[in-house]
Amino acid sequence: MTHKIDGGGASQALRAAELSSTSTARTHAGGDRSQPVAAATPADSMRLTGEATGLQALERSLGGGGAGLDVAKVNEVRAALADGSYQIDAKQIASRMLALESELLK
Repeated sequence: MTHKIDGGGASQALRAAELSSTSTARTHAGGDRSQPVAAATPADSMRLTGEATGLQALERSLGGGGAGLDVAKVNEVRAALADGSYQIDAKQIASRMLALESELLK
């Protein structure tokens, strides 16, 4: 026994009947579609700690780009690096690193 399956016939008639029996302003579940859907209120909330607030303030104050940056000095160092005349003083670097470490340990 074989059955021919086609896209029309009873299934299309049933679907047309369903559509005509429902109002265009109502969903199948009975909700009103004539008004915009209100967004659900968020259930989650977030509160920043004092440290996070301080970090945000610091980021805003430093976010000005080149604030406190000596552009002339940067260009001078770039030129010295490019022509190979930039000299590195390892003793000065080491002493500054040690001074920074002692400041951090206080």
